[in-house]
Amino acid sequence: MKITEDSPPVLTVLDRPNSYIGRSVPRPNLQRLTQGRGQYVSDVSLPRMAHVAFLRSPHAHARIVKIAADKAKKAPGVIAVVTGAEVAKVMTPWVGVLTHLKGLKSAPQYPIAVDRACWQGEAVCAVVAKTRAQAEDACELVEVTYEELPVVADPETALDPKTPVIQPELGDNLCFERKLEVGEPDKAFASSDAVIETTFLFGRHTGVTTEPRAVVADWNEGEQRLTVYQGTQAPHMMQNLFAKHLDLAEQQVRVITKDVGGSFGIKVHTYADEMATVALSKLLKRPVKFVADRIESFVTDIHARDHRIKAKIGVNNDGTITAFEIDDLTGIGPYSVYPRTSGIEANQVVNLVGGPYTTPNYRAVARVVFQNKNVMCQYRAVGHPIAVAVTEGLVELAAAKIGMDPLELRRRNLLPDDNYPAQSAAGLKFEKLSHHETLAHLDALMNYAGLRAEQKKLRENGIYRGIGFASFIEVTNPSAAFYGVGGAKITSQDGATLKLDAQGHISVHTGVTEQGQGAEAVMAQVAATSFGVPLDRVRVVTGDTDNTPYGGGTWASRAAGIGGEAAWQAGKALRANVLAVAGSMLQTKPETLDIRNGVVVDAASGSERLTLAELARVAYFRPDTLPAGVQAELMATRHYVPRAYPFAFTNGVQASWLEVDVETGFVKLLKHWVVEDCGTIINPQLVDEQMRGGVVQGIGAALFEHCLYDERGQLLNGNMADYLVPMAMEMPDIECGHVVSPTADSELGAKGAGEAGTAGAPACVMNAINDALRPLGAQPLTDMPFTPEKILRALGKV
Repeated sequence: MKITEDSPPVLTVLDRPNSYIGRSVPRPNLQRLTQGRGQYVSDVSLPRMAHVAFLRSPHAHARIVKIAADKAKKAPGVIAVVTGAEVAKVMTPWVGVLTHLKGLKSAPQYPIAVDRACWQGEAVCAVVAKTRAQAEDACELVEVTYEELPVVADPETALDPKTPVIQPELGDNLCFERKLEVGEPDKAFASSDAVIETTFLFGRHTGVTTEPRAVVADWNEGEQRLTVYQGTQAPHMMQNLFAKHLDLAEQQVRVITKDVGGSFGIKVHTYADEMATVALSKLLKRPVKFVADRIESFVTDIHARDHRIKAKIGVNNDGTITAFEIDDLTGIGPYSVYPRTSGIEANQVVNLVGGPYTTPNYRAVARVVFQNKNVMCQYRAVGHPIAVAVTEGLVELAAAKIGMDPLELRRRNLLPDDNYPAQSAAGLKFEKLSHHETLAHLDALMNYAGLRAEQKKLRENGIYRGIGFASFIEVTNPSAAFYGVGGAKITSQDGATLKLDAQGHISVHTGVTEQGQGAEAVMAQVAATSFGVPLDRVRVVTGDTDNTPYGGGTWASRAAGIGGEAAWQAGKALRANVLAVAGSMLQTKPETLDIRNGVVVDAASGSERLTLAELARVAYFRPDTLPAGVQAELMATRHYVPRAYPFAFTNGVQASWLEVDVETGFVKLLKHWVVEDCGTIINPQLVDEQMRGGVVQGIGAALFEHCLYDERGQLLNGNMADYLVPMAMEMPDIECGHVVSPTADSELGAKGAGEAGTAGAPACVMNAINDALRPLGAQPLTDMPFTPEKILRALGKV
């Protein structure tokens, strides 16, 4: 493990006795979940609780002429039938913009459509009943008269003068545009020995979480207080938004997030139907529950990745990459999603293309356009899979063009490991990366030379296997530069409160949320190590705005790096408080003592001096026996936010080994490798599983997942029978390796790891397919997902 010379001169995670840092300990919630004792929003049942079902527009764009609800109101169990106009009297609309994305615009969005439905699946009416089944049955009785309007479905024509404007008050269908030019790209391309141009297409897809979105809202009229049980990644963010749009004070709103069945970025946004559910609770003065079914999820969960990118790379015969250029067009639906906006993904693509390389010449333009499809926003590894696929696809096409090994081309152009801090052409600031070390590690891990030899022999027998690579950088530990500077009340800090109970155990209250990724284990390991108790004496509390410090929650690979550092600092503070009490009881200096394995010991010899249980007994029940002026403070809260760099970038490299059946077009994944540098590794098993899970989602984008729409804006495959997701039997063995370069911006040194697998996997698979087919003269494939039909078309067989 490498510790940089400018690391803080403090007690490090490596110096603590009995450290849990770097150990693959089991998750503390494992037994509870495997015994079926998880508590999800679907499990919540409250007195007088009603259920809401939404009638959704069958049209991609239509004016709502009339809603006839008399029959529905008389149906069994129905409590209320509520229109968008009625909900609008309770809850204000929102606009998804950020001021630092210059020119970003969007129209106000309401919880339920008021005058027009702007995508197939937008709610136009709500039916509240005693049961979900009764609410759904009554929806069938609501008669809506629509006037169909022109549909804007194709991003390529969204800006044409003849194309109707979806939101007339905005003037056109352009949501956001960014242009960037650095260096002298025209001059660089003109002087290059080879220039390669191609167009990359990325299929729109979605998160398909195991647990669908769900919310129970309970407005208590007597207390004038709202309690929301919600499967969300960011409880404090949602507390602010519920309060703002219901015209309440934040202290009137409590958000509780218990167990969550996966999120992947899907559950970190404002959804109209969830906001409507909260508004209905206030309107009806009773608890209201909404759980999306899978069909609803496909047409309302945010989509992502729908991009067309025209791209270009310049290269010299010696392998020097001279320039990159991209033209990105993406369609996002009729609104920019609130509050994180739908401009971030394209903005990330502009920032990240060419990021790992020394190339100083770069031109980019990105246009984000409105269309009559479901809304698009941030999903796991926002923008990274697109930028990495474009960059690494171009790199491997360039290597093939000049006849150079793709690893060698990378070695000649990757940012050197001994020249940090550094900056990319797009202006990204890097504290410390390890591109060359990770590449060398991967080369050895996969036995690259051996695979090339095997590939050559198999080709002689008509078996076509390919090797594809992808170097990448990943945004983690985001500071306020991500959202706060744009005016969004999305905090970049996180907090932790540690408390010592009367028996010598500690509880950790953290603003980070558990989404199934193992955050509770990480917080427990950090707190146990920092304070000095066995892991089984630590209890972690998450997801309750009444009981956890104000924090950002879980997104952008921030939980370990930011939330973990807050827990580390809180543990240190509590240890100092406890040792001050112990020193007064033992009549010795606190600095001569330590806490190890749950016992106060002599720091030099390690001999036991006092149990924590005895110290707590005196502090809580006999404080009168403590010396005068000594007050035991057995609770400590600390917050942490990154300050030295806007983001803590990680880096890594992936490789894919696969076989293409040239008769059927089917791809068989044989092996996948990931080498990642995410700083200090707190729990190796959890990090590796995050890598593997991310790779699987990336493979899904490369080979299977695609939300297919027709020209009328109708989703054609919004169900689990027609929408393909990666299955276990189709996945390869995924082998993980690590390089460790801790960030000096924190004592823990941890960066994020949750999105690296997703960032690089699509590019790897694409490059491996093209490598396999190159001897056959196939056209390079750059249109994801790579279906058998597309592969056969590239081979000229269909």
